[in-house]
Amino acid sequence: MKENLIKKIKKERTLVLIKPDGVERKLVGEIISRFERAGLRIVGLGIVKPSRKLIDKHYPKTREWIENLGNNTLKTAEELKIKVDLKKDYGVSNVYELGLKVREWLINYVSSGPVVKIALEGPHAIQIVRKLAGKTVPLFAEPGTIRGDFSTDSAILANLELRGVYNLIHASGNEKEAEYELKLWFRKDELID
Repeated sequence: MKENLIKKIKKERTLVLIKPDGVERKLVGEIISRFERAGLRIVGLGIVKPSRKLIDKHYPKTREWIENLGNNTLKTAEELKIKVDLKKDYGVSNVYELGLKVREWLINYVSSGPVVKIALEGPHAIQIVRKLAGKTVPLFAEPGTIRGDFSTDSAILANLELRGVYNLIHASGNEKEAEYELKLWFRKDELID
């Protein structure tokens, strides 16, 4: 039993997507090297121009997730002391509708250019990748993280410009997400065992 748990921990897999802004800015090598230097192993790699349909499948459609997008937008505005009027600024009446808009901007953004898909494996891969990536909104990401070192974007700026946040990468948030996303982005024969 203990050996199975050790094997499971050492073989944990996660998905990283280097989004179009990271590819365009030629940060692919830098981003990959940070994961490799941390001890994670690449078990799948490719570059694709994702369809809107693929990105639509990638981002959750649950009410909770969508409302969270809207609430995060308002939270960022509040932290920056910017007053937001949902109706006037975004043409919506509640956070769910705002979240739907933000989700659409995300789909537009991630499907706008080439994306590098990476399957990584190693002990605690999901947590390690998220720690190296930094907070989702680059404005709040710590120096030393990928987003903290290479982006200054914020949700409020992105929303004012009616676009997704340029945050360079996507990293699976948990084991269930990682499992779903790896199957969505990679065929089984594309992954090295």
